[in-house]
Amino acid sequence: MSEPLLEMRDVRAGYGEAVVLDGVSLAVPANGSLAVLGRNGVGKSTLLLTAMGFVSLLQGSVWLNGRDVSRMPPHRRARAGLGWVPQERDIFPSLTVEENLTATAQSGRWELDAVYSLFPRLKERRSNMGNQLSGGEQQMLAIARTLMTNPSILILDEPLEGLAPIIVEELTDAIRTMARDEGTALVLVEQNAEVALELTDDAIVIERGVIAHRARSAELLQDQETLNRYVGLNLDAS
Repeated sequence: MSEPLLEMRDVRAGYGEAVVLDGVSLAVPANGSLAVLGRNGVGKSTLLLTAMGFVSLLQGSVWLNGRDVSRMPPHRRARAGLGWVPQERDIFPSLTVEENLTATAQSGRWELDAVYSLFPRLKERRSNMGNQLSGGEQQMLAIARTLMTNPSILILDEPLEGLAPIIVEELTDAIRTMARDEGTALVLVEQNAEVALELTDDAIVIERGVIAHRARSAELLQDQETLNRYVGLNLDAS
């Protein structure tokens, strides 16, 4: 069996003396996709931040492409292939869309034509400054800019939060295309559990800093009792 693309082994992590994650292990294979679910404040974003190296690792290890990156600073993990799309987006406001996309680009599958095909709105706005975009367009730009670094795996922290329904639909279609058609490996934290499960192959549920449940995404989507217990999602009421 081939090594996982991204692996976290018995991870204990937190802020100062506060332990947020305790004994977390997960693995994402090449071309795989993982949804990270749970209520607010249970450690989902901390898990992503730990993978990227922004949170202190107290125990365990993080592996990327068979390499232990546990002691690497975040910028070196990014160069090693971890593509990070934070909630804050962090686009360059005084650069055009196209300048944002090319500023940190690396050679590979994802280049301008490819990301413009994925996000037609960005092609239409390519001469606009970053601060002239709507929130949804900025989110598209944040994802596209990270894709242009041609990462081994994409890490998305609540990419649909607070966006208009039409933008959510466009972003959902783009993430589905990345994962299903392009084989882009990704880890997705998303409050909309139903959407997250529809977009991914596998899922974990975080509860009080530990993994309380693991399942194939399609199976968990049908398991209303578990979703109600850990996520508070009642599909019958929707």
